[in-house]
Amino acid sequence: MRPALVRVRGRSMLPTYRDGDVLLVLRGLRPRPGRAHVVRLPPDADGRPRPLAVKRLTGPDPDAPQRWWVDSDNPAEGVTSFDVGSLAGDDVLAVVAGLVWRPLG
Repeated sequence: MRPALVRVRGRSMLPTYRDGDVLLVLRGLRPRPGRAHVVRLPPDADGRPRPLAVKRLTGPDPDAPQRWWVDSDNPAEGVTSFDVGSLAGDDVLAVVAGLVWRPLG
């Protein structure tokens, strides 16, 4: 288990996490359905890489148990498995342990 800090960018995880929040994440743990994770999403439609993202791991893909479904907490924003399909286990990089710091405002 290796701890790290990550900063949230965007609004896809509202109301749980806001743009600018700093999270403590733990690398090297097994994925935990129901928890937020740092994930690597596939490239966009033009083949450009996307930045790492914080997403809610909803569970294993029923058609491919080694793959994971991810969702946003904000239904109006963000990329989910409905957009990009399930993610390989190697693309689930860290489990969010908690909020460390939130900017004022």
